[in-house]
Amino acid sequence: MPEGITDPNYRPEPGRLGNLTVIQLHTLEKFKTELKAEGAFVEERMDDATLLRFLRARKFDLAKAKEMIIAAEKWRKDFGVEEIVKNFDFKEQAEVVKYYPQYYHKCDKDGRPVYVEFLGKVDPTALYAVTTEERLLQHLVWEYERSLTVRLPACSAAAGHPVETFCTILDLQGVSISNFYHVRTYVSAASSIGQDRYPETLGKFYIINAPWAFSAVWTVIKPWLDEVTVKKISILGSGYKDELLKQIPKENLPKQYGGTCECAGGCTLSDAGPWKTA
Repeated sequence: MPEGITDPNYRPEPGRLGNLTVIQLHTLEKFKTELKAEGAFVEERMDDATLLRFLRARKFDLAKAKEMIIAAEKWRKDFGVEEIVKNFDFKEQAEVVKYYPQYYHKCDKDGRPVYVEFLGKVDPTALYAVTTEERLLQHLVWEYERSLTVRLPACSAAAGHPVETFCTILDLQGVSISNFYHVRTYVSAASSIGQDRYPETLGKFYIINAPWAFSAVWTVIKPWLDEVTVKKISILGSGYKDELLKQIPKENLPKQYGGTCECAGGCTLSDAGPWKTA
């Protein structure tokens, strides 16, 4: 069994290390060779698993994958990602989660970090009184970087197999069209960052408490998402608990969503998971 894989039942999905066709393997090697030849290869970030994420995002079209990863590197420089990783301090987080809860919390049954976002609780006036859209995006990037370097490796070690994706819960309970439109530029930018800069990190996506008016919100959101992402989304109403519990152990799911977890101090700020000891 390959080094680091202790789960005897693990079978990599197509397009991942351990399950590549001859053509895909050749494309991966050519991808590395061309990036190195062009001086665009970044040793500390571009391991085979990362390169494969970009290749899968572009259906192993080498030219498109190369364009995507080079654009991502330019974005990293323009956005100041390295500076964010080193020095970003989201000191207003405790206030932000009151008006726009967003947090990572334990793992699903496949070992993925669970990410919860409560869009229905957004209070734009109160939110932008304590932070800015720019700082929200910087925090989002900080969290992505922490997930790639800390959360996912810790989850992989705990699961006994590679974990490369997240399980996301988007709660729309109480969402209003007017409040959503006030944060739509942030949601659009956040979606773009996730898809274009950190591709192929979405494993499961549950939209819960979808109200009757959600069709209007979905009409706005859907064009921001690529076809592969849309296919991973399950849209549920208020009867979502059984579906979530099929994917997330009850002891890992916050009590408000049908689980049994009640973190000391609240789940929203706990950042509970195997990465806490990593």
